[in-house]
Amino acid sequence: MFNSTSFKTNTITYSLQTPPTTTTMDLSLSLNTTLPFGSQNHNPLNHYHHNPISISIKLKKLPILRLTAKKKSMIDGISDDLNSIASLNLDFAPSRRHVREAFTHVQHKLDHFLFKTAPSGIRTQEWYERNSRGLEIFCKSWMPKNGVPIKGALFFCHGYGSTCTFFFEGIARRIAASGFGVYAMDFEGFGLSEGLHGYVPSFDDLVDDVIEYSTKIKARPEVRDLPGFIFGQSMGGAIALKAHLKQPNDWDGVILVAPMCKISKGMIPSTMVLNVLTLLSKMMPKAKLFPYKDLTELIIREPGKRKFAGYNVVSYDDKTRLRTGMELLSATQDIESQLEKVSAPLLILHGAEDKVTDPLVSQFLYEKACSKDKTLKIYEGGYHGILEGEPDERISSVHDDIISWLDFRCCR
Repeated sequence: MFNSTSFKTNTITYSLQTPPTTTTMDLSLSLNTTLPFGSQNHNPLNHYHHNPISISIKLKKLPILRLTAKKKSMIDGISDDLNSIASLNLDFAPSRRHVREAFTHVQHKLDHFLFKTAPSGIRTQEWYERNSRGLEIFCKSWMPKNGVPIKGALFFCHGYGSTCTFFFEGIARRIAASGFGVYAMDFEGFGLSEGLHGYVPSFDDLVDDVIEYSTKIKARPEVRDLPGFIFGQSMGGAIALKAHLKQPNDWDGVILVAPMCKISKGMIPSTMVLNVLTLLSKMMPKAKLFPYKDLTELIIREPGKRKFAGYNVVSYDDKTRLRTGMELLSATQDIESQLEKVSAPLLILHGAEDKVTDPLVSQFLYEKACSKDKTLKIYEGGYHGILEGEPDERISSVHDDIISWLDFRCCR
């Protein structure tokens, strides 16, 4: 075990524990659908869009769980016109780009620590690149102000449903101001990149996109021959880990914030429900039928900051599409089986009260990884969104911990 005295007073250390065994509940299941599957060329999603199916999962001694579409909420404090724009169908990239453009000036004026304290003079660039599958992928960079030497390159992988154009803006600017070139992309189907919103046909494709993108960036003159780090939050942590496992010698360090190495048991449907969802994911993979939970209160600890989540207008905030849900589960299982192969210098940061991804799993990753240089910090009382959803002092402390870790590994 590591020495807890090396941690700041606002962090705590957990010893390795084995989570309790989950008891499988006895379920009875009824499915009712009127979808016609008479033709192999019939697209069930098109029919589903106009004729919603009714699926009920009846749990013995529990209420029926009805899987219905989520209605978008109105955003307080903005005009009716902006609310109308925010309510557009965001299935495809042109709509998401239009909404983002309409809200950019509003987002930058939000009374949130990340926007209020964002350093000035940071050089930013936005562009699109075609990936190997022909999809247009949104990319962005944040560079130190002119005259500040660049110490290294940091590649960010965003979380599920999110984007690199909202909260991460403030985070990236602070890291860039410390002398790092920061690079990020919106994954296929998320943010401003092409692809059906919230749809992940292949988790490995997302990993390959990161590898393809970072390889091009590393060849740029401004960061060539400098240390390269990969930084993943939540689902992005899983992508970062898989990218490292595919390229074990290509990264000078891996930073993981609340990584999705294994989904918490409370977030996973029962075995019986999973069996049904697996079947349905093959019949209509794009359908939004995976059980949905509003995670805002589980992600953002500071009540006053929860209202800002609604301004992340291009985020995917609806039921998980069937194929996506199965891909996420499969990815975590694959990562869990390879944790002992993690060999790069490793920094893991996690909130102690995270109910979305389990801090005990981060502890398990810390123990299993064969990295000789590894650090785990558990933040007392912290929720899932320790980069953006905590009290201001905690957010600043987490950012400082990341920058200090990077600085030490660039100056040795």
